[in-house]
Amino acid sequence: MIQNELSRRHLLGLGIGLGAAASLTLAGCGGGSSSPDRAGSAGNGGKDYTGPKVDLKLWNGFTGGDGEIFKTLVQQFNSEHQNIAVSVVTYEWADYYSKLPGAVSSGSGPDIAVMHMDQLATFAARGTISELDDVAKTLELSEGDFAPTVWKGGLYNEKRYGIPLDMHPLGFYYNKAVMQKAGLDPEKPPATKDEYTAALTELKKSGVQGFWVSPFQFTGGMTFYSLLHQWGGKLFDDEVAKATFNSDPAVEACTWLVDLIKQGHSPANVGQDADYLAFKSGKNAFNWNGIWQINDLKKSPNVQWGVAPLPQIGSQQAAWANSHNFTIVKQRSANENKVSGAKVFINWLSQHSLDWAKGGQVPARKAVRESAEFKALTEVNALAPELEYAAFPPATPGLGEVILTFYNSFNEAALNKKSPKQALDDGVAKANKQLEDNRKKYGN
Repeated sequence: MIQNELSRRHLLGLGIGLGAAASLTLAGCGGGSSSPDRAGSAGNGGKDYTGPKVDLKLWNGFTGGDGEIFKTLVQQFNSEHQNIAVSVVTYEWADYYSKLPGAVSSGSGPDIAVMHMDQLATFAARGTISELDDVAKTLELSEGDFAPTVWKGGLYNEKRYGIPLDMHPLGFYYNKAVMQKAGLDPEKPPATKDEYTAALTELKKSGVQGFWVSPFQFTGGMTFYSLLHQWGGKLFDDEVAKATFNSDPAVEACTWLVDLIKQGHSPANVGQDADYLAFKSGKNAFNWNGIWQINDLKKSPNVQWGVAPLPQIGSQQAAWANSHNFTIVKQRSANENKVSGAKVFINWLSQHSLDWAKGGQVPARKAVRESAEFKALTEVNALAPELEYAAFPPATPGLGEVILTFYNSFNEAALNKKSPKQALDDGVAKANKQLEDNRKKYGN
């Protein structure tokens, strides 16, 4: 994402936490579920389309540099398919998820929608999007073509609703110039807890608060999300019936992060996006941020930077991640020609995911990630190994509101309003009530 788009409303749409908007308004979009789902019988699962010309609306939230690449790919598709015309409508992700339910209910929704993995179950449970098992079969896609977490994330009640396009993880950015001034090797970023602690100590000696801890979801909450999993904890139990982010590992991970503020390695009360802007201006050395910042930094020639997988602070590797998926939206009156054309588009763009990777995303397809062409995308490829241990959100309806509670709990701890344990205990109590309400709302 480019710098002038670094607003909280924009950034919140990139990952977990915005599900609240969708789940709060989806209850009123029952119109989509009343129509028979004839999507599965349309066409041949995306191999080709020979019917009359169809005009398809595609909604997405790619408002940064990735949006231009996405539009270029759509234009290429349109030039190669004379009987399918795809028009792109782009919203900020926050607006996107709040607008979609009402648009579907009124019959003015899109034909194709790009969704984050953590949104699929909610929209599937409300009957807003169609099953895509036939597309996966026609494309001969299986779990072996993807990381298991990405592949399974497109399922709800053992049916596929999303075709994964990419994954976007949290990465470790380091300012080489700041490291060098502190006597650190700028070509050897810290990769372990001991190395990280030692580096922060040297940076502090040189007058630099090396790692600014943001109290907001972007990026402190996502950092804590990663560390919780590194310490061996989880946000929920296996059935996603109870919140568990107040476990001993969770408290330990949160305490480690909050203590960095108390020890002077970070200012207190860091403002939204201030950690990243400080990194770019040389005021700190380390920033845990999304892969989407790569293209912005590549446009910043005055910043000497590098990117690597997150350091392993806990007992295992883990990194926050999410994934974009293609979905087909149900309509009041099913148009099988449009559905068939939509599947052809999804097929085509899935095959062109290498081009999409240039927008700052790791392709979901294993074969593309292993290609020489992708490996030539040095910075993006540097974060590809995180796919094997990425901590994706579970596929459960209405989970966005609950995970927002998790982030708010960390916020209270980071701002020293409560101790880490008290903040997480209070958050779990609220989250468990939300999970109970979701079971009533979604029937599972």
